[in-house]
Amino acid sequence: MIKVDIQRITSSKELPENRQIRNWIKKCLSFMQKEDAQLTVRIVDEEEGTRLNETWRNKNGPTNVLSFQYGDEQYTDHFIGDMVLCAPVIFREAGEQNKSPESHWAHMIIHGTLHLLGYDHIKAEEAEEMESLEVRILESLGYKNPYHFHETV
Repeated sequence: MIKVDIQRITSSKELPENRQIRNWIKKCLSFMQKEDAQLTVRIVDEEEGTRLNETWRNKNGPTNVLSFQYGDEQYTDHFIGDMVLCAPVIFREAGEQNKSPESHWAHMIIHGTLHLLGYDHIKAEEAEEMESLEVRILESLGYKNPYHFHETV
């Protein structure tokens, strides 16, 4: 069973519906053949996004998505982690990249979910593998390649 707790701590309007967020996560997890998972999705404003990014990554300002993977052996493999999405950053990036907000939200949620499953993009080989997975999962949902910055859906 997949359980997704969604927290909306933002004044941003026109956010994806909980049903949509869960659908994107479930598609990503099923693509990765993970049938049992629990995670939290927290959607925040820039203030909290900035504070978390500075605290956990030592980087100034907010970022689009932060993933906090449960790596401790005391947890079963069902508890995969927490994902924080900064709504204003995601909306801004969608505009800058000429993408629909919906397609960019789908991308960021899939991106964050893959991080929770242990994928990363620090090294070129890792980035290529992760981006390839993102593209395949997004295409299975009807979205175009997010790395080409085309309008989708």
